[in-house]
Amino acid sequence: MEEQRSAVYVIDDDASVRDGLDSLLRSIGYDTRGFASPRDFLSHPRSVGPACIVLDVRMPDASGLDFQDELAKAGYLTPIIFLTGHGDVPMSVRAMKAGAVEFLLKPFREQDLLDAIRQALEIDRTRLRKEAAAIDLQERLSTLTSREREVMALVACGLLNKQIAAEIGLSEITVKVHRGQAMRKMRADSVADLIRMADSLGLTKASVDRRGNGVAPGQR
Repeated sequence: MEEQRSAVYVIDDDASVRDGLDSLLRSIGYDTRGFASPRDFLSHPRSVGPACIVLDVRMPDASGLDFQDELAKAGYLTPIIFLTGHGDVPMSVRAMKAGAVEFLLKPFREQDLLDAIRQALEIDRTRLRKEAAAIDLQERLSTLTSREREVMALVACGLLNKQIAAEIGLSEITVKVHRGQAMRKMRADSVADLIRMADSLGLTKASVDRRGNGVAPGQR
């Protein structure tokens, strides 16, 4: 089921290549969409699920390598597999350095392309999972009060409850309450888990104060 929801975008000015790949990839369950040029690709809505791009290097109105750079600058991180009938070492080096999953010369073995697509889709699944986890973590963080964020940041700095209490001018019992609330809202199973979350969020005492989420010294 997961593979059937995966999208493969084929961008190639050769209609016979697009049709051949469409037939091959649909036969094994991929949602395949063909485009004659990068402009056509950009004008169509794209999948929100795992996806990859199979991209020709040389097309009449655009260079696949330049389009790779354009997508990267726009923050479009879908993995790319290059196909070309006129490749050379500098081209392949440029493509791979820019993050391409594979650089295949035409004619290519179908299995080599399928292996590259599976690898690219797994890379994109991992990226999407990480993005979803980061969004979820930010949503949990948004439920914390400014004081709970401050205590969480100080816990992440390695301070004990007694030290935190002295740092922000509260009783140790009150600090324990705030820390407990932060752990509950963040759904942290342990202090180590809370520290890991704070690290993922880039949450430090300095960042809390800088964002205005902490309590200024004169307001404690």
